[in-house]
Amino acid sequence: MNKEITPILTTQIPGLTLCNRGKVRDIYEIDDSLLIVATDRISAFDVVLPNGIPYKGKVLTGLSEFWFQYTSGIIENHLITTRIEHMNNSIITRHKDMLEGRSMLVKKVEVVPIECVIRGYLAGSGWKEYQSTQSICGIKLPPGLKESEKLPEPIFTPSTKATTGHDENIPFSKVVDSIGKKLAEELKEKSMKVYLKASDYARNKGIIICDTKFEWGVTKDNKTILIDEALTPDSSRFWPKEGYEPGKPQHSYDKQFIRDYLEGIQWDKKPPAPTLPPDIIQKTSEKYLSAYKTLTGKNLI
Repeated sequence: MNKEITPILTTQIPGLTLCNRGKVRDIYEIDDSLLIVATDRISAFDVVLPNGIPYKGKVLTGLSEFWFQYTSGIIENHLITTRIEHMNNSIITRHKDMLEGRSMLVKKVEVVPIECVIRGYLAGSGWKEYQSTQSICGIKLPPGLKESEKLPEPIFTPSTKATTGHDENIPFSKVVDSIGKKLAEELKEKSMKVYLKASDYARNKGIIICDTKFEWGVTKDNKTILIDEALTPDSSRFWPKEGYEPGKPQHSYDKQFIRDYLEGIQWDKKPPAPTLPPDIIQKTSEKYLSAYKTLTGKNLI
């Protein structure tokens, strides 16, 4: 990598109200908006690791901004700006060095408590579920599919949005029970629309979007809009198109690399998480930066 930086693991912004510190993001309240700051924290198996990944927060913010803009013609989203100078807030300006490139000012909405997962290929928990039931989230799939195989068509496989512990895959009928048929159908349709547009673009750039998860919110005037992050290596499985071969796990641009390392050292997936060696940190950072460059055509650093 071109230069060494110290990862940002946490933020403190005196004068702003911290309303949530998630696995990766610190969220501050500013009037009718939120400031979402993507740190360099990384989690695996729902546990935050002790090491940060250099540039990770900037990659997440930059890619989310790219996708929000790319899909804005078909789906409205919550992004107001990523530019510190456009946020018109003296406190934010004072912390520009820390916040530049990793912050989004967004609209405040009522969050829909469903993770909207679209799967185009068979991997991860979907592959495990298919092996035992030949279905995912109650959707029956053809027999004889291989690991990493492209599905006949992408499928909507929602999950609960857990505040602690693991999200749980649920059938569409449970989404309907939870939020009503109209909103459930809308989330399914909009999530699929964004995935199809993004996956076509990414494929032309040499990246397969195996699967991804979206979050949605409802505005005061009752519009359903895309929120949180969009199509990043944290919320998606990105595979290089070159070398893709069904029947086995694929190389990836996402944090599967870290998961594989942790599985390899037989960590029990309970806190505290082990410290990552320097080479694993560097390779993970390079994967995130590579995903950004491949998709946007720009160097982040």
